[in-house]
Formats: sequence, structure tokens, C-alpha cells
Amino acid sequence: MSIIAEIFTLLEQADDNLWSYIGFPLIIFIGLWFSFKSRFVQIRRFPHVVKYFFSLIRAPIDKDGVHPLKVFFACVGGCVGIGNIVGICTAVQFGGPGALFWVWVTAILGSMLKYTEVFVGVKYRVSDGKGGYLGGPMYFLQQVTKKMWLPNLVCILLAVYGVEIFQFSIITTSVSLNLGVDKLLITVVLLALVIWAGLGGVQRVGNINSAVIPLFVMIFLGMGIWILIQNIAMVPSLIQTVFAHAFTPHAAFGGFVGATIMTTISQGIRRGCYSGDLGVGYASVIHSETSLHSPAKQASLTLFDLFLDTFIICTTSIMIVLMTGVWAQDVDSALLVQVALEQYFPYMNFFMPLLLFMLGYSTINAYFLVGLKSAQFLSPKWGRKLYFVYAVVALFIFSFVESYEAQIVMSFVNGLLLIINGWAVWRLRHEISFDFAEEETASAVAA
Repeated sequence: MSIIAEIFTLLEQADDNLWSYIGFPLIIFIGLWFSFKSRFVQIRRFPHVVKYFFSLIRAPIDKDGVHPLKVFFACVGGCVGIGNIVGICTAVQFGGPGALFWVWVTAILGSMLKYTEVFVGVKYRVSDGKGGYLGGPMYFLQQVTKKMWLPNLVCILLAVYGVEIFQFSIITTSVSLNLGVDKLLITVVLLALVIWAGLGGVQRVGNINSAVIPLFVMIFLGMGIWILIQNIAMVPSLIQTVFAHAFTPHAAFGGFVGATIMTTISQGIRRGCYSGDLGVGYASVIHSETSLHSPAKQASLTLFDLFLDTFIICTTSIMIVLMTGVWAQDVDSALLVQVALEQYFPYMNFFMPLLLFMLGYSTINAYFLVGLKSAQFLSPKWGRKLYFVYAVVALFIFSFVESYEAQIVMSFVNGLLLIINGWAVWRLRHEISFDFAEEETASAVAA
């Protein structure tokens, strides 16, 4: 075994332990605590959140900050992406059908963690002196500790996480294998597009994602619904299987190696966290640029984006691979959904690379923007320039690395950020309110 292979093996073991023994209990504990404190506001007031989201279409544009819907789509671009198609399906590929149940649990309880991250991000944001705002864990952590090493550490981790090596690898691999295009050419073109988007800030990323995300949702959901309708008789038994194997080991068969209960839980939670960006602090950075003055109102939008992310997109992806039996076959994780869709639709070898490119590009842009802001926090003078260099080198190298190895890196960094940010919002728990449903919409929008 090579040194690099040994490093990834050790990293995978560390990632398993991190999520199984720290990440999993932390999500459950914080999620339950805030759920009971708010009387399960994520469920009780969800209709209000949906109504409020559509009301923002007519909201006036403020000269300070970014329109809340532009911020929403810039943030959703990091959630609704390849992680909803490729990354999330590895949960059942390694943890069995029961992992889907834990993906749902993660979304319900994790929505409280994401809400609190954004709430304190907006509450403790600062002006950038140019009509905008700066916020995120590097700022609200300063309310918890006066020592700057922790905010700086979070910035370093966010800078690493901001270079989305997993999704970049998926795009270059998918396009290269399906269309026969040279991977080096794809890498160079995609790098240029990412840098162009990053130079435009939240406004440009929001514009790109607000065009890409709705189109993706319509196309992918349309295909998924068609498959579900064709196999509607299988749905009840499939749901029963999901619940049955959420608490019992799943035996090996076909290409599936079997899973323990802890594996099933761990896979469901870590992939659910990655897909929904829970505990990363990424959403807090993006949402802090909103023109809204109400932390509760802006944070409430995260409940809608997690619903869209998990219960619509992720569930559709997993149901497709479960229904077609592809999850138990010896298929590369990057091709699971494609192989499943090929059973019902032609030309998937052309469509999937395009779809993954659209989604991955929007996600990479959103992450890159957060990484850029983190680098600037560390070094206002050199951070931005050095980050562009680092991003180009890292993305180039990992475009030629196995996608699962890139996913391990992202998952491990996600786990570290979850621990730090989870601790921070717990320390600030008395500063957080859930009164967004009682506020008047008009008063929450900056005049």
C-alpha cells in the first residue's frame, strides 16, 4: 500500500470515529434541545416559512446588503447539488436502506442547528464599510471567547472546505467518462468558470444559482416522480424496509457488503449533514449578507432550504436507487443515479454530465465564496490572492483523485466544523429566539 493510500485509510478511520462518537450525539442533542425549546418550530411553523419565502419575491431591494432571496439561492446552491445525487446515495450504498431514515432525522433535528447558526451569524455580523455585511462563525465565536485562535482555526477549516474537491472531482470524472472529453481540458475550463464566479461575490453567485437551481429541481424531480409513479406499488414496502433497517443490521447481498446499526446511523447522519451543510458555518457566512435586519426572519429561510434539500431532492435520489436495486450493485458511487435513470430514460450518458455540471458548478461557487471570505478574515491583505492560488492547486490535484477519497476529506473537515460551531451556538443558546412567525413581514425588510 502506498503512503497516500495509507493516509486516506487513516483519515477514513478518523472520520468514522468522529461521526460515530461525536458528530452523531452532538446533532441529536443540540437538535432535540432547540426543538423542545422552540416547541418544534421547524414543523409547527413550516407553512408560515413557505408563505414568507414567496412574499419576499415582492420585497423591495435595499441599498445595504443583498436581497434575501439572492442570499437564499446563493446558499441553496451549496446544498442542492451533487451531494443530493451522488453524495447522499453513498449513505445507502454503505449503510443500507435504513440510512434514509437517519437522513430524515438529521434534517429535522439538524434544521435547528442550521437555524441557530444563521441567527447568530446575522445577529453578530459587522458592516464591511461598503454597504454590505460580514458574518459567520469567525464573528459569533468572538462572542464566546476572546481568544482569536478558535475563530482563526474555523477560518482555516472553512477555507479548506470552501474548495469543493469532491464535487469538482465528480464533474470532471462524469464529463470525461461519458463524453470522452480530456479531463485536463475539463479541469481548466471549470477552474476558469469558478474563479469568474468568485470574483463577482454573492450577487453573481446568487444570480447564477437562482437560474440553475429552479431548472434543476423541475427536471430532476420530474424524472424521479415518473419513476415513482411507474413503481407506485413498491413504495409502501420500500418505506417499511427503510424503517425496519434503521434499527437493525442489514445483511450482505449482491454488491452490498452489509451494515451494522452504527454504520447505518453514521452514514445517514454524516451524508445528511454534508448534503444540508449542517454545522459547517457556511450558511451563516452567506446569510449574514442579507438586507433583512431580523435574524429570526432570515434564519427561518433555512427551514425551507433544508426541506427542499432533504425531503425533496435527497429522498428522490435515494428512492430511485433503492427502487431500481442499483444501491446493492457494484457500481461506482458517482454513477449510481445515472445507472438507475438509464433503466427508464435514454441518453443519460449525455444528460447526467450536463446535470452534474450545472449543479456542481453552483455548489462549488457558493463554497468558494465562503472560503474566500474566510481567507480574507485571516489576512485582509494577502488572503484573497493566496486563496485563489490554493484553490487552483487543490482543485486541479483532486480532479485526478478518486471521488470517494475527496469525499472523505470533506466529511472529516465537516465533522470538525460541526463540533466547533455546535459548541458555539450552545454557548449562545440564550441569545437565540424563534419568534419569526410573530413578526410582521414588512417590518423585517430594510426600507
